Amino acid sequence: MAEVLRVEVVSADGITWEGEALSVIARTTEGDLGVLPGHEPFLAALVPCAAEVLTADGNREVLALDGGFISVADNRVSVLSQFAKVAREIDLKAAEHELAAAEKRLNAGELDDETRQHYLRAQAQVRAAHLAQQSK
Repeated sequence: MAEVLRVEVVSADGITWEGEALSVIARTTEGDLGVLPGHEPFLAALVPCAAEVLTADGNREVLALDGGFISVADNRVSVLSQFAKVAREIDLKAAEHELAAAEKRLNAGELDDETRQHYLRAQAQVRAAHLAQQSK
């Protein structure tokens, strides 16, 4: 059997997704990062994004993240984020509504951290839901 990655995505609510994978793609503060088995150890900060996991059985899991950290060592990938949600569990219409509401607040001058975080989280959910739909 080919080498695989052991992946665990953990949010404030607990483990969001875990399993074996062939690759992981996530967006860090330095840009998109792809992880394959045998990757060098590292730790990086994540930005809100739609992360992709190609599972060992060839399926694609998409997860909405609102930032956090990713660490890789010994074919283990840990993603730690305050918020993480599997894309197939996201209600796209609700996420789009949430994004529009947050954008409206930002455009009205509400530039506080809570509003920005709300906007970025909603944006990540919409991206993840759209990405998941493309793979169907």
